[in-house]
Amino acid sequence: MAWEYSEKTMQLFMDAVHGKPGTHLGEIEDPDGLGEHGSIACGDALRFTFRVKRDPSDPLKDVIAEARYLTFGCTSAIAASEALCCIIEAQQLTPVDALKITNQDIVDFLDGLPEQKIHCSVMGAEALEAAVFNWAQKRGVDLNKLGVDIHQTEQEEGRVVCKCFTLTEPYIKRKIKELNLHTISEITGAIKAGGACASCHHAPGGLQDLLDEVWETDRKEPAAVLPVLPLVQIDALPAKQPAAEPPGLKELSPYQFSKKIEKLLEDYLRPMVQKDGGDLQLVDIKDTTVYIELRGACAGCAGAGQTLKYLVERTLKERVDERIRVIQV
Repeated sequence: MAWEYSEKTMQLFMDAVHGKPGTHLGEIEDPDGLGEHGSIACGDALRFTFRVKRDPSDPLKDVIAEARYLTFGCTSAIAASEALCCIIEAQQLTPVDALKITNQDIVDFLDGLPEQKIHCSVMGAEALEAAVFNWAQKRGVDLNKLGVDIHQTEQEEGRVVCKCFTLTEPYIKRKIKELNLHTISEITGAIKAGGACASCHHAPGGLQDLLDEVWETDRKEPAAVLPVLPLVQIDALPAKQPAAEPPGLKELSPYQFSKKIEKLLEDYLRPMVQKDGGDLQLVDIKDTTVYIELRGACAGCAGAGQTLKYLVERTLKERVDERIRVIQV
């Protein structure tokens, strides 16, 4: 499925994967704070690290001087992580003040995200919480005395509801309240719970039960009394019409598929790599495998693999078909 991203989201993503000065993709050695969220096995994971400028007498006056992230995920996951680092560094926040950043702040910074990608901003906020907890332990700061609850025990003590993403009951219930989620699809879009096998949707103690519990929905209403209708001849009933195919579900023909890739390469991806003296050439397309030749500065670049994976492949996945795989030739 192709997603529509804001120009700012795409620019942050492109700058990050190109390693432009001032971007934050990477990891700080021996950081003052380290936090992780998500699961690489399920396709989204974030490792967040930061270094502080230490105050000699009061750790609460420590200021985050540098923030970095390693993100395994899609365009929006990388852009949201980049946005989080930009917000923290630009505002020169203390670790405790950084906790006030919400996923909505990240979405606003990106000029919006598709509803199905909101979980990427949630992932960054959760990894930040874990990193601040790590900093507090190292600096001897009692967050509880400050009235700060970063929910560290939720994953350790809570009952696992979504086994695919290892998300617990306390965590899901908190996010239902914080993000004002009222349907299973909203939960899946926001935090990915139930987005894989879907077995937790209506299981006892599953997502629907948690929604009912949080919003106090009474599902035990008496059955409605149906009115008695007069008998009708069977052949008098209108024939059931087949459901119309929802728009956009038709797969592209091989010709349409190849033309869409060619246009995206020519109009968007080639100009991006040409800015840095590189170039790329489409060699062949077989099913969903796209063969690309890197040219110019890209041909001998040590980061050529990253350019193909994080720039070319991910852009094609997002905008054409998520099954696409890019091979360098």
